[in-house]
Amino acid sequence: MNPALWISKTGLAAQDARLSSIANNLANANTVGFKRDRVVFEDLFYQVERQPGAQVDDENSAPFGVQVGNGTRVVGTQKVFTTGGIQTTSQALDVAIVGQGFLQVRMGNGETGYTRAGQLQVNADGQIVNAQGLAIQPEITLPANATKVSISETGVVSVSEADSVTMTEVGQLELAQFVNPAGLLALGDNLFQETAASGTPTTGAPGSDALGRLKQGALEGSNVQVVEEMVDMIAAQRTYEMNTKVLSAADNMMQQLAASVR
Repeated sequence: MNPALWISKTGLAAQDARLSSIANNLANANTVGFKRDRVVFEDLFYQVERQPGAQVDDENSAPFGVQVGNGTRVVGTQKVFTTGGIQTTSQALDVAIVGQGFLQVRMGNGETGYTRAGQLQVNADGQIVNAQGLAIQPEITLPANATKVSISETGVVSVSEADSVTMTEVGQLELAQFVNPAGLLALGDNLFQETAASGTPTTGAPGSDALGRLKQGALEGSNVQVVEEMVDMIAAQRTYEMNTKVLSAADNMMQQLAASVR
């Protein structure tokens, strides 16, 4: 078989994966706290017919070798954790993280999940939860007669109760940070999970160390740039077309060879 057929096949598969990633990015252009994906490729093994620097005679060596590539493959997808645009909502329990860090929630299996989506709510027990109803960690419970909620830039949650103008502190929001956030496992539902690649989290109050600050009454939007994704989509489409042309050319060569043999 003509090696170009296989090489072009790997190129088609790579661009198909790239297009799927672009489609997911565009689908989540309005998802709060979403981080765009970037597909990472690597070239496949090489067929080495002559090593670079190989001796060509007693006194001379080749300045370069003969190395024939065998295509490409997807080596991974990487989350790009640049900050999305801040959208003002004026909702008391909406918080945007301005800077690095993740809010922590207790998932259904008891493990800790991490999210950038700050659409917080209060459940029937007065606990602050995320949009999926998962309790924020450390747990914060608001009194039933709370009339106003204030969340400071450093994560201090205070409330005023009925017939009172005094703000009472009821809890502290904490953020978690990872050495390699790109190594987090994306679970969907705006949640991430710790992995060996991400490293263990360090936690602290917003604004401390390298952690970002909180902005009440706002949400962090998706960091997807629609125009950039559209340009990438056009580039992927054209690269896909060029690979199909190589397939056609290799097929024509084999057809002509078969005809000459007959």
